[in-house]
Amino acid sequence: MSTGKRAFDLLLALAGVALLWPLLLLVALAVRLCDGPPILYRAERMRAPDQPFTLWKFRTMRPDPTDRGVSGGDKARRITRLGGHLRRLRLDELPQLWNLLNGDISVVGPRPPLRRYVEAHPRLYAAVLRSRPGLTGMATVHFRHREETLLAPCRSAEETERTYSTRCIPAKARLDLLYARRRTLWLDLHLILMTFLPDRRRRR
Repeated sequence: MSTGKRAFDLLLALAGVALLWPLLLLVALAVRLCDGPPILYRAERMRAPDQPFTLWKFRTMRPDPTDRGVSGGDKARRITRLGGHLRRLRLDELPQLWNLLNGDISVVGPRPPLRRYVEAHPRLYAAVLRSRPGLTGMATVHFRHREETLLAPCRSAEETERTYSTRCIPAKARLDLLYARRRTLWLDLHLILMTFLPDRRRRR
């Protein structure tokens, strides 16, 4: 990652912490009161094919020690009422400001994958993870709702895995690699703006 991009990340991360710390405390209190401990959810993600890190989120689901893979329709019953609101507003991702400060992720880049998918698709992720993973990115902006639509009907972990591996991973990788080829500061600013604009598709 370039020095300029890292400086940009740090500037936004520090600004985010300074502006959003009351919201962070409010969401943490809401999770504690409504859903109990633990407040935070941590999971291993990969920032390079051989470099794992711990990704932090506010907990939105009831814990399950057998949990594995991405979230599809098979996990919908575990999402708490508060968790559904946090996911819709993307407030569950606020703790990733720590990952941003720590240099684990960038503001814009491919979303960090689970180790299982990196190991299952080594050549693909060797290319994708040449870019530092991000809070948001081209695949997040342009494929997130399509991914939700594809995974929502899945009724088993096996079906979710099959759908994600065959229909989501290749499509997201194409977008992430397109971003890597076209990356500029202006593209980053555009993707950040698109991430937080109201979603018109949800209104229809």
